[in-house]
Amino acid sequence: GAHKDMSIFTFMMSSAVLSKAFNDLQDIGQAHRGTLAELFCKLRSYGVGAEEELLRVTKGVNTQRGILFAGGIVSAVSGYAMNMGLSRDALLPLIKEMAAGLVAKELKNLDHAAMTAGEKLYYKYGITGIRGEVENGFPSVVNYGLTALEDAFDKGATINDALVHALIALMTVVEDSNVIWRTDYDTLLEVQRIAKNILSLGSVFTEKGRMAIAETERYFLQRRISPGGSADLLSVTITLYLLEHKEFPQDIF
Repeated sequence: GAHKDMSIFTFMMSSAVLSKAFNDLQDIGQAHRGTLAELFCKLRSYGVGAEEELLRVTKGVNTQRGILFAGGIVSAVSGYAMNMGLSRDALLPLIKEMAAGLVAKELKNLDHAAMTAGEKLYYKYGITGIRGEVENGFPSVVNYGLTALEDAFDKGATINDALVHALIALMTVVEDSNVIWRTDYDTLLEVQRIAKNILSLGSVFTEKGRMAIAETERYFLQRRISPGGSADLLSVTITLYLLEHKEFPQDIF
């Protein structure tokens, strides 16, 4: 679609790497006996190798590096919580505790000559991206993604429609670094306005909402707009939902 350098095959290859990484990181978290700060160091160390493997299997295409960071943290802290005999309710407070000061530590006092894409966006716009979400305990997921997903299931939506609805809800608020990087900040504001309009028209639950979604998809493809940051947070939304409910309320197909 909007990513001309990607295909279903690059996602298949990177998904295989991610699957192993998330399992490994849960095991690392479950076996960890030290502090959360020490666990974070272990995550970072493992993540460097996993990121290199992601780029290797996709021949350098940045297919899913964002969810490696966010999903890896959720996986490791989930394992840690299991080891401590804690419930899912403890997960987000643990993540906030582990990531306290992350933005200040990694995005301030930057070396301008060696900044990553996310660091450049922070320097130019003050966008904290996925680091800010993690440090604050995924507020977009808790307040928008999960709320929308659960509401959609309560209304009897299919899994696909429920996930689309949750994605759109996230798009209304997420400071999506992927959108800004590929276009500009004004386009991000436009994406948020479009998503809010879709919700006002009824989202996946009305004919007008569905028409607006289809029109938006065509527009995004034309402009090469890709709300990848919101998509990563949708993955976290799904994870937190399944950690609580164990399964979706209906079959995938």
